[in-house]
Amino acid sequence: GNSMSAETKIVTLQDDYHVWTRREGQGPIKMLLLHGGPGMTHEYLEPFSDYIKKHPEVEIIYYDQLGSYFSDQPDDPTLWNIPRFIDEIEEVRKAWHLEQFYLYGQSFGGLFALEYAASQYGKHVKAVIDSNMVDSYQDYAKYINKYRDTMDPDDVAYMKKIEAAGKYDDPHYGELLMKLYHRCICRIPEWPDAVKRTFDHLNEQVYVTLQGPTEFNITGSCKDWTIRDRLKKILVPTLVLGAKYDSMNPEEIKAVAKRLPKGEAHICPNGSHFSIFDDQEDYFNAITSFIEKVEGRKI
Repeated sequence: GNSMSAETKIVTLQDDYHVWTRREGQGPIKMLLLHGGPGMTHEYLEPFSDYIKKHPEVEIIYYDQLGSYFSDQPDDPTLWNIPRFIDEIEEVRKAWHLEQFYLYGQSFGGLFALEYAASQYGKHVKAVIDSNMVDSYQDYAKYINKYRDTMDPDDVAYMKKIEAAGKYDDPHYGELLMKLYHRCICRIPEWPDAVKRTFDHLNEQVYVTLQGPTEFNITGSCKDWTIRDRLKKILVPTLVLGAKYDSMNPEEIKAVAKRLPKGEAHICPNGSHFSIFDDQEDYFNAITSFIEKVEGRKI
């Protein structure tokens, strides 16, 4: 957006930590964006800046969660838990005076979006976009490990050996991990700058505390997370986005939509976990038609 329609706001949280937020656009349809990781940044969500140029009715708010690169990064693993993050989202909502807004979350941000919508704060939400996130961590762990098993058997064996030894800084392991990420995280051969920056800026402490050392070794505090039994509390229209080559099971994405009172699913036919990049047109078309359905008009 141009400088006239952008504003950066540093939000001071109750515990005196600061988080970075930025509004772009001036449309009546407000959307708060929750990045994933956990512990990544808003940077890989930058395609939304181009999106709102084409759809000026939509205003977006980027936000780096606590621990992320543009916000404070306290060295304190006790901070990295879901309830505290949900309260933080509420503080950001209040700082921007958002009411009846669209809550978008991608990957781990999708977990936060569902949790927020199912919480006592959910009454402020008009609609949810849960992008590339299922409703159970165990389901995700099972699927991505099955997905990895379709790789070259020698590569899989090597990776499992390194994981058993906990030697995650092994260079060849890193290469094999990237090979897999190019299949299911982002399928563009040369990763876009925004994706590279996001990975460079990942906060390891946040990621490992909640998730574990890699996408396949789910040892973090979220390993038994599920919201399946609480999806019925989310009464607003909810779009569940997935992709054919995603690290999240597209069949499970469809099942999540069916479990939601007002859920609908869309699977990007050529995309993966970052279909915001590798199936971009289809991805944003799905978001547009969802918003138009909720608003009852063209945007």
